[in-house]
Amino acid sequence: MITGTSLTRFARVELQTWRNTNSGGGSAIAKIAAMSSNLTAVSYGVNLSLSELENLRTVLSGSGASFTSESRSGDERFGVYTIGLAVDGATVADLPGLRRRVADAAAPGMDTAIVADALREASRKLLIMDVDSTLIQQEVIELLAAHAGKREEVAAVTEAAMRGELDFAQSLHARVAVLAGLPAAVVDAVRAEVRLSEGAAELVAAFKAAGHAVAVVSGGFNQILRPIAEELGLDYWIANELEIVDGFLTGKVLGDVIDRAAKEKYLREWAAAEGIDMEHTIAVGDGANDLDMLGAAGIGVAFNAKPAVRAVADAAINMPYLDAVRHIAGV
Repeated sequence: MITGTSLTRFARVELQTWRNTNSGGGSAIAKIAAMSSNLTAVSYGVNLSLSELENLRTVLSGSGASFTSESRSGDERFGVYTIGLAVDGATVADLPGLRRRVADAAAPGMDTAIVADALREASRKLLIMDVDSTLIQQEVIELLAAHAGKREEVAAVTEAAMRGELDFAQSLHARVAVLAGLPAAVVDAVRAEVRLSEGAAELVAAFKAAGHAVAVVSGGFNQILRPIAEELGLDYWIANELEIVDGFLTGKVLGDVIDRAAKEKYLREWAAAEGIDMEHTIAVGDGANDLDMLGAAGIGVAFNAKPAVRAVADAAINMPYLDAVRHIAGV
């Protein structure tokens, strides 16, 4: 991680360079005046080095951005470096291209999100997250399958589904079928095994304290999610319902499966219910069944995600700290 002293020194040098570059004559002043500070670059990682930050600034300036502000934050786990950007309309129109250039130039251990100021400065936002391997560290279906002696078999199917190689609903039915005959008590045992991702509780608490709405939508199971949602004080949550008859799992789920289309649907419904513009929503997930939700949100964040998800998400977090989302969203 970059130290406070070295980063402060770096910031002073870079800011002075920016001032020197943009103070030489009316043309430079007119150019800056024609731009607006409507984007922010947020870099985060366990190893933010001076050379990596210098490289980032080179990529940004080479893409037509000027720097209007800088700040640093973070803690002993990871560092955060934030740069205000003044860009022209063409750069904003090619935001996916700018994000791609920044991602391609990034070194291991550091990621950068390019975020619209309209989202970061919004008075109310909606954060919506996947659950398995996002809000929590595990895949619940695999924990349940372990009680049936089928963990490895189910894990292989889960991996393929999350990579987008299998239809999610069909794969879920196949995986749940192996649970048939298990006593309902295994649900309680699995619930006790579940662990929140690092920073998850802090992330939810920060959004709630700032007056924002927080939701989760899961291809997992209500019986596991319900106590988690209640403990965290989530505004909205939904998952699949395991069928239990006479104290035993039947190997079936009740109702429609929560798949990638359903995740986007609930994002839109809950944003509308809260009166929050879709541009002011943040979606976080790790698998292929999150893609529609990530694509529809104001910014979609891939959290320790499969390669196919990282390739299309607006931003990526490749470290175990879910509360990095706070810095992306400006909360």
